[in-house]
Amino acid sequence: MNDFIVDKTTKTVSFSREFNADLALVWDAYTKPEILDQWWAPKPWTSKTKYMDFEVGGRRFYAMVSPEGQEFWSLQTYTSITPKTNFTLLNAFADKDENPELPGSEWDLRFSDLNGKTTVHVSIYNESLARMEKMLEMGFKEGTAMNLKNLEELLATLSGQK
Repeated sequence: MNDFIVDKTTKTVSFSREFNADLALVWDAYTKPEILDQWWAPKPWTSKTKYMDFEVGGRRFYAMVSPEGQEFWSLQTYTSITPKTNFTLLNAFADKDENPELPGSEWDLRFSDLNGKTTVHVSIYNESLARMEKMLEMGFKEGTAMNLKNLEELLATLSGQK
């Protein structure tokens, strides 16, 4: 993970990651639940998508599941989509009945490719400093680094590099 930046004055966390994989495959890994659930959680945790409608106004409702079976739910609402270039979403922690815990955060994911490699830039704006600090205290940086390593390994497998 490159350039992991926490800016408390703007309540923003940002980072980027380059993958040795085609843009279309990386895009699919972020936008198709059957692929997303294979890498989204830091091991030994798993990701379980209850539903995902990847369209503007659509939502993803998913849980991070602990090895003991505890479920920590989140609700994402897609606010804009430019295929294979960018998408934005609103993210909020939630209970199992889809009731969001507000305030949430606004995610902006940008995809670019050069010579068969794809870079993903992520910027996360938090509606409150307290929420951003909670996210960081929950191990967001470390968990994200593990997730991106999972994605790197999965992309290598999916593109036949292993």
